[in-house]
Amino acid sequence: MSRRLFFGFHAVVARLRHDAASVDEIYYDASRPDRRMQDFLRMAKEAGVRLIASDEQRLLSIAGTRRHQGVVARAQALSLARNLDELLDVIEEPPLLLVLDGVTDPHNLGACLRVADGAGAHAVIAPRDKSVGLNATVAKVASGAADTVPYIMVTNLARSLRELRERDIRIVGTADTAEKSLYEMDFTRGVALVMGSEGDGMRRLTRETCDELVSIPMSGQVESLNVSVASGVCLYEARRQRMAAGK
Repeated sequence: MSRRLFFGFHAVVARLRHDAASVDEIYYDASRPDRRMQDFLRMAKEAGVRLIASDEQRLLSIAGTRRHQGVVARAQALSLARNLDELLDVIEEPPLLLVLDGVTDPHNLGACLRVADGAGAHAVIAPRDKSVGLNATVAKVASGAADTVPYIMVTNLARSLRELRERDIRIVGTADTAEKSLYEMDFTRGVALVMGSEGDGMRRLTRETCDELVSIPMSGQVESLNVSVASGVCLYEARRQRMAAGK
């Protein structure tokens, strides 16, 4: 079974709460006597996880960054849907999917996974050639969502979107220039929300594959939102509509 690296209190605590048995070992900064570290160590001991006292240099060499906050964990990768067929065959409600076309920043991906989890999206989908993979930075920013939301990378995004359409999932792209507002869209049926990269937006073929384009109304001076913020706005509007419809 493959193993993954987690660092930072939020990411490691989230994995302990979700599946402590999957955590093989935790390296911690033995020089930190503060309350947060002591509470964390108490939680890890109660979960029966192996604790390894370490210094800053060892933590840095394992995590590859100084942003580890004094805790680094090695854990088994959890089993989530690995492809679209596995995912869609078990969903019993209208699918709500987030598609990221060209998001290469791990902080943005982690934040998108976090809002996807909060809004109840069934998966995040991205093309292999223009995306960042799951790594420790993504897991830290996602604060546990990397373990709960399937992140499915596909070889050909346009083809995968057409396959979703064949399963009666509407492909809705977001674009600043779209005349139709996000709030005019019916999200109670199966939908895949497509977000482009910041600056460039969706690629041409991805845009042409969408069934419909919508925009987020902007009332201030800025022209656009960060991709994770825009994802949150759209996904929570979809969730709001579904709750109002009793879905």
